[in-house]
Amino acid sequence: MRKYTVRVSKDYLGFCSAHFIVFGSNVCERLHGHNYQVAAEIEDELKADHLVFDFIEFKQILEGITDSLDHRMLIPLNSDTLGVEVTEENVRITSDEKEWIIPRDDCVLLPIENTTAELLARWVSGQLSEKLEAKLGQLPRVLRVEVFESPGQSATIELRNEA
Repeated sequence: MRKYTVRVSKDYLGFCSAHFIVFGSNVCERLHGHNYQVAAEIEDELKADHLVFDFIEFKQILEGITDSLDHRMLIPLNSDTLGVEVTEENVRITSDEKEWIIPRDDCVLLPIENTTAELLARWVSGQLSEKLEAKLGQLPRVLRVEVFESPGQSATIELRNEA
């Protein structure tokens, strides 16, 4: 059996965002930002057109996902330790030790527990999976997404479709 993989990793496949991570039982690090980069791979069989997936379309899909996070504050809606209140105007985030009030338009509300690189990779892979399944009619055999917080520092998730 032959295995084919296509990978996209471009300078414009990234996002500049603010976040903070909650450690342990509610210790919040300082609010800060990263110039995140995202790379993605699809492993699958060749289709009738002799491609795994078209590079141009793959980059466009991933760019749409990364653009949705760009120049925003990343808010983890499923945190066990943060309080998150959302109104039309603001997002109020509270912990035992801090409070942040941020304009709603400056935030992206993510259904994740913490804004770690691992969970950002999981969220990006979920968005990418939905779009690929809609386009292909099925999920690829393997999808890998890597999110770099900074050069040399990244987290990767691999999703396998055993069907």
